[in-house]
Amino acid sequence: MKKIALLVTALIAVGILPIVANAAPEDDLKAFRAYFKKRFPDTSFQEFTNGNYAVGIASADKRAQWEDAEEFPPYELPLEKGQKLFETPFANGKTYASCFKNGGIGIRQYYPYYDPNTKSIKTLEGEINECRVKNGEKPLKWKKGDIAAISAYMASTSRGKAIDIKVPDEPEALAAYERGKHHYYAKRGQLNMSCADCHMYNSGSYIRADLLSASLGHPTGFPVYRAKWGSLGTMHRRFGGCNKQVRAKPYKAQSDEYKALEYFLNYMSNGQKVNAPSYRQ
Repeated sequence: MKKIALLVTALIAVGILPIVANAAPEDDLKAFRAYFKKRFPDTSFQEFTNGNYAVGIASADKRAQWEDAEEFPPYELPLEKGQKLFETPFANGKTYASCFKNGGIGIRQYYPYYDPNTKSIKTLEGEINECRVKNGEKPLKWKKGDIAAISAYMASTSRGKAIDIKVPDEPEALAAYERGKHHYYAKRGQLNMSCADCHMYNSGSYIRADLLSASLGHPTGFPVYRAKWGSLGTMHRRFGGCNKQVRAKPYKAQSDEYKALEYFLNYMSNGQKVNAPSYRQ
């Protein structure tokens, strides 16, 4: 941990740390991209969507193992289930398509977004449950199971579409963005680590047997099927797991804290193409 602290101090001293307090989101985005381009000069912008299997980050063997897994991906059956659930009518005869623009097809790239009517951040999973309640159904559990399957199906219809998140010049939208940014860089837990410690400053390095992926492109593959989980999981499920790994108390899925973090990370992946669902170890 002392080495990480010294590294961060050194980066600040030479001006490499890309995000500064009160910077405009568009300036943050440029600096975020520039940081990873400099750290991984042989990795193309779109290649970062493959996480720790990206060319320039993963070893040839690790990349090959992942490519083999994607030939017959373990998320195929949950994805089929998600499509069936999405298309099955509620008791009132309506379907999820009635709640979303374009019938819920090809819209994942716009999530999460700032809703000026409620002055809050709307996530895809959040609106899936809002749709259920609106149609007289009980909400689903947030992190895995049916909600992950439905979200994965909806995301799959956006494959190849570029993430396009807006941060309007409104106080509540900017506050949510800044909250997510703060969460990303803030130290927490008994290990006193931040999201950035693993997925920015030490991206491409090993922690025990795990290769740390770069934050750039992270959101494009969610929901993901993790071998460790043996199932699909939402981004908020992963957030909770990360907090536990640094021995910090996790926030609840779909809390304002995690919604803000999701908002920030998706904005930082603007321009990268959706490839969800994806497989990770």
